[in-house]
Amino acid sequence: MVLVIAQLFDTFILIIRILGLEYQITKTWNSIQVTHTPISLKFKPAIQGLVMEVHAPFFNDPPAPPGTPGQAFNELWEYEVVESFFLNSLTKLYLEVELCPHGQHLVLLLSDGDAFIKELDLQFEANINGDQWIGTALIPWEYFPPGVDKMNSYAIHGSGTERIYEALYSIPLEEIEIGQGPDL
Repeated sequence: MVLVIAQLFDTFILIIRILGLEYQITKTWNSIQVTHTPISLKFKPAIQGLVMEVHAPFFNDPPAPPGTPGQAFNELWEYEVVESFFLNSLTKLYLEVELCPHGQHLVLLLSDGDAFIKELDLQFEANINGDQWIGTALIPWEYFPPGVDKMNSYAIHGSGTERIYEALYSIPLEEIEIGQGPDL
C-alpha cells in the first residue's frame, strides 16, 4: 500500500514536471458559483521546486497586512489570500502555501492540523495591476511531505460577514450539514 502511494506521488510529480497543471477556482467552499472572474492557478515544474502562479481579481478587502512584502507573515489567512494544500492522507502531513496580493506569504508544514514548522522561506513576487493581481512563488521540492496524494486550493477575501471562502474542490451541496461553515 505504501509503495502504491509513493508511486502515485511520484507519478503526480512526474506529470507536474512534464506538463504542469492549471486550475480555476469557480465555486465557494459550499459549491456556490463565484460572481467574479475565476481565480486561475498554474503549477509548473522547475529544477528547484514547483512554481505556483496565481492570476486573480484584486479585492483589496481586507486591506494589506502590516508585514513586509516578500516576507513570511503569520496569520496571513486573516487577509486576502490564495492558498494551496498538499496532503499525505495516510500520515496527515501536509504543506500549506498562502500567497497575498500585497507580497506577503506564509508556508507551513503541518501534522493533522498542527503546525510543526512555521514561516518557511519562499521566493514570491506579487504585482497588483488595477483590479487584478498576479503572484509567482517557487516552492522547494523538499518542502513537500513524502507521499502527497491530495491537493486543494482556496481563495479568501472580504471582511466580517462579507468574508468569502472559495475552493477548487468544494463540498457538494447535498453533503453540507445544517449550520456548517467553511473549515477554518
